[in-house]
Amino acid sequence: MTMGRRIGFTLIELLVVIAIIAVLIGLLLPAVQKVREAAARVKCQNNIKQLALAVHNYEATNGVFPPSMLAPVGATFGTNNGSWSVHGRILAYIEQGNAGVLVDLESGWDSPRNRASGVPTMRIPVFICPSEVNDMVRTRSGAPYVYPVNYGFNFGTWHIWDPTTGRGGDGTFYPNARLKATTIYDGMSNTLMIAEVKAFTPYSRNLTTPAPDIPPSTEGDVAALVMAAPDKKMGPDVNDNTGHTEWPDGRVHHSGFTTTLLPNAKVLVNIGGTEYDADFNSRQEGSSATLPTKAAITARSYHAGGIVNVALMDGSVRSIHQGVSLAIWRALGTRAGREPVVLPE
Repeated sequence: MTMGRRIGFTLIELLVVIAIIAVLIGLLLPAVQKVREAAARVKCQNNIKQLALAVHNYEATNGVFPPSMLAPVGATFGTNNGSWSVHGRILAYIEQGNAGVLVDLESGWDSPRNRASGVPTMRIPVFICPSEVNDMVRTRSGAPYVYPVNYGFNFGTWHIWDPTTGRGGDGTFYPNARLKATTIYDGMSNTLMIAEVKAFTPYSRNLTTPAPDIPPSTEGDVAALVMAAPDKKMGPDVNDNTGHTEWPDGRVHHSGFTTTLLPNAKVLVNIGGTEYDADFNSRQEGSSATLPTKAAITARSYHAGGIVNVALMDGSVRSIHQGVSLAIWRALGTRAGREPVVLPE
């Protein structure tokens, strides 16, 4: 009598196969994640390149680089949010011309006319990094209010705006600026234009006394100022943290960055038992006729390896590591000449 052949797997054989598959998946997932991050980083750099080209096209058309916003000297704004950001002024140059036609750039983005256009709540793809974890509209009272942004323009080291004299900061964008290429004394290839920022950033603002003239040099110094400012925009809900959530708004905490601190520096403050990584604006532009604006708005990104993508004023795009020296980072942030700027490869 012949024995019939056994068909099928034993339990041990099945477990071995499952284990082999699990090992293969474990090896594959990190590779997939690396490819995905590399693609996001390239897309992010392309977004920044498009914005840099748009700024240059604006300059070619108007003869000057766009101001961060328009602000009255010796007065406060008649509307809450003043006039439009650089982002709003370059809409026609990033294939968003239809949106540009719908808005009045010389009145507040939150004015009835501009709110009715629907533009402030638009998600402009080139304004958003693929790695942003909060890619969503900011809401107010449960309704869409405005869309955030991941790319800030360079407002310089610390001083942003003096409403009594109209003096702007040492960066390449500030209220009422009319800068030309010839006023970038460092040279266009040694001066920052754009850097990444995180949407829904916690921040505080509006000291009742002037902020220090000398920029703080450590995260702890900035944290002390964050705690001192009475108007804190941070909380447990994502919508409580409103820095870089208003792409049409030209104020530094929404559409800019400063080189006060290194990229990805952590300014940790504890509010109600919760720790926040915060920014600081001493006085939001246009909210006081006498108090100047000084700000520590840090460049930040979600990219691996501690890098932040930037564009220089010549339109080139680079990745800057958070380990760059503070002296070089601050020198890159100013348009002043005779500064030792050596970009790492």
